[in-house]
Amino acid sequence: MPPGPDPGADAMDDLARSRGAGMSGGTAMPLAPLAAATDPGTVEVFAHPDALPADVQGFMHEAEKRNVGLGLCWYRNLVAAVYADDPGVRFYVLRNKGQVRAVMPLRAEKERLGWRLTSLSNFYTSLYEPVLAPGVTAAGLLPLLSALNREFRPLSSLMLAPMDAGGEAYRTLLGAMRLKGWLPFEYFSFGNWYLPVSFDWNKYLAQRSSTQRNTIRRMGKKFANDGGVLEIVTGPDDLPGAIEAYERVYAASWKKPEPFPAFVPGLVQSCAAKGYLRLGLAWLGGEPVAAQVWIVAHGRAEIYKVAYDEKFKAYSPGTLVTALLMQHVIDVDKVGEVDYLIGEDPYKKTWMSHRRDRRGIIAYNPRALSGLAGLARESAGRLVKAVRAWLHSDQPGGGAGTPPHS
Repeated sequence: MPPGPDPGADAMDDLARSRGAGMSGGTAMPLAPLAAATDPGTVEVFAHPDALPADVQGFMHEAEKRNVGLGLCWYRNLVAAVYADDPGVRFYVLRNKGQVRAVMPLRAEKERLGWRLTSLSNFYTSLYEPVLAPGVTAAGLLPLLSALNREFRPLSSLMLAPMDAGGEAYRTLLGAMRLKGWLPFEYFSFGNWYLPVSFDWNKYLAQRSSTQRNTIRRMGKKFANDGGVLEIVTGPDDLPGAIEAYERVYAASWKKPEPFPAFVPGLVQSCAAKGYLRLGLAWLGGEPVAAQVWIVAHGRAEIYKVAYDEKFKAYSPGTLVTALLMQHVIDVDKVGEVDYLIGEDPYKKTWMSHRRDRRGIIAYNPRALSGLAGLARESAGRLVKAVRAWLHSDQPGGGAGTPPHS
């Protein structure tokens, strides 16, 4: 039998209409509050970050001090460059006695038998978490999870990634999902290399391998003797030329074209406006040959984008730009941590000292038929992996990192 009327589909249509007719000067109108009278909190939902009330925007600005990817500027650029036409964008705001207690940016996706909610993130995102006020408990998040259930019926699953498994938000969410009766599974997202900093550049360089030190010294001398120039762009004055140089290098590199070409320029512009940008460039003969985008804010440096023109590989221009920026963030910005963000490329280990996992959570709603179907697929997939790992236990790495099977 075909499925009956879907209340969630009506909710999506309403949101699409609100994003179209409710836009005034670039600001989206909020949807109606979703909290029931018996809930110990009120939940509001907004279709665009610019629609968030002033106190919610301030709440997210505070979160930016922990990680730039949690702040309002990040989400503005993500929505504008990636999800501008997506009617499923949601910003859920939980209040208690009028005070903002949590903000959870999500996306709604219609499936054949129900709805799936995911974190408002994609491959540009190195860290996701809902923004929680201090002291928020798992039980305190239940009104927010109830609002998700009411708006999207049937709600099959909620998937959030990439997250810090050691963070308070991660543990609180897991507890809230279990209290709600959902069945959460954790999975590996990617490895993250980083460097705690408690030294100056000279001490840091002395800790690198002799091969790396010699490469920096020899290639730096060769590059300079041939007329090469290194620079760091930090402010908006030189930005148009710097962005053009970055894009020329990226196009000449080994990397695939950006699927959302407006994202990186938008990120660079927003970071420059706030003083966060460190865009390193290497020039040879008036031509850009290497470029890197670093974000430095609140004691942390994030290495966001790296690229070089392979025609100039003999100069190791990427290594020279990394060394330039590393010296700058250690000795000038005096950061406490440098983060290489996503992935386990071998070269990252040569610059960093520590590694951690970024993980994800997928929770299934067993009260929905679609949720039960997803739960069955997840359980079967994990069982198969476990059996394979057991059968090949003499092979290292068996069964590690189980992604969701929905």
